[in-house]
Amino acid sequence: MLEVVRGWFNRFLAEEEAMLLGLLLITFALVIITMGAILAPLLTGIVLSYVMQGSIKFLHRYRLPNGVAIGCTFMLFLGAFIGLLFFVIPRVWRQLRRLFTELPEMVTKTQGVLAQLPEHYPNLISEGLIRSWGEMLNSEVGDMGQWLLSFSISQLPLVVSAVVYIVLVPLLVLFILKDRELLIKWCVSFLPKERPLLNQIATEMDVQMANYIRGKVVEIFIMGLITYFIFLIFGLDYAALLAFLVGLSVIVPYLGIVAVTLPVIIIAYLQFGWGEQFFQLLAWYTLIQGLDGVVLVPLLFSEAVNLHPIAIITAVLVFGSWWGIWGVFFAIPLAIFLKVILSSWPSTVEVSE
Repeated sequence: MLEVVRGWFNRFLAEEEAMLLGLLLITFALVIITMGAILAPLLTGIVLSYVMQGSIKFLHRYRLPNGVAIGCTFMLFLGAFIGLLFFVIPRVWRQLRRLFTELPEMVTKTQGVLAQLPEHYPNLISEGLIRSWGEMLNSEVGDMGQWLLSFSISQLPLVVSAVVYIVLVPLLVLFILKDRELLIKWCVSFLPKERPLLNQIATEMDVQMANYIRGKVVEIFIMGLITYFIFLIFGLDYAALLAFLVGLSVIVPYLGIVAVTLPVIIIAYLQFGWGEQFFQLLAWYTLIQGLDGVVLVPLLFSEAVNLHPIAIITAVLVFGSWWGIWGVFFAIPLAIFLKVILSSWPSTVEVSE
């Protein structure tokens, strides 16, 4: 047994830089697990400032001074932040509250539709199955009502957290953009001068993360905006809320589209019925999703690391269970990070990929 452990250690941890990398990963994981909630505004500021590096580099191509490029980029971010804060989120919130208010009526309509299924499909659907579906719907609505009540009671801490984010995140983004080089030099000063492995991982991660995160931001904006206009043209109820969810659904490949398509279909059916407008809306929605997968994703993520669907789903499940919505949001970047580390990890034995 000791020989097996010694052989594994000599194979993967014999080099000093491999030990350093392992220590850095353990430290990073402990900081996130123990202080992730406290450092959330800082981590948000780091991610947002990293996303905006593409804009700064773009302005540098036109020979703009670094201060001007940073100022223009920050003003662009501030305008988007204010627009999200004062226009998008309040509209989505109002529609969400209206959805909760009208949910019992929607459940009643859904139960009426389900009650007719045994008459049309007697060999496939029984009345007992319909009753179980109805009980499940009532249970889910009751759980959602309790969640809404507890949410309204505990709004004060959420308001305080929201104020902290509103004030701190823009300031952190400004300071990180302004002093990016100084902050990087300060962090690097704690590392050894000779670090080829860390430099290799940092370079590859910069390429992959820049392509993925910036591409996702653009994809969220495009998908949400186009879907909102389509829903608005058809007069679909809760258009802003559903479009907001469609935009966010692209963060989670495969699972996101399934989770958001079901409420779109249900709300469209309850509003339009089994008619021409319902099928036209679904046709346009399917076309948008198809263009996203066939055109937009290959265009935005041409240099991204190709992850197997099983790896993507596993990352979403694992990191989502650990850190909730933030874990789901960062599941794919973290999966890319782990893949880059595993492919770059020094080994005394050549490992085929």
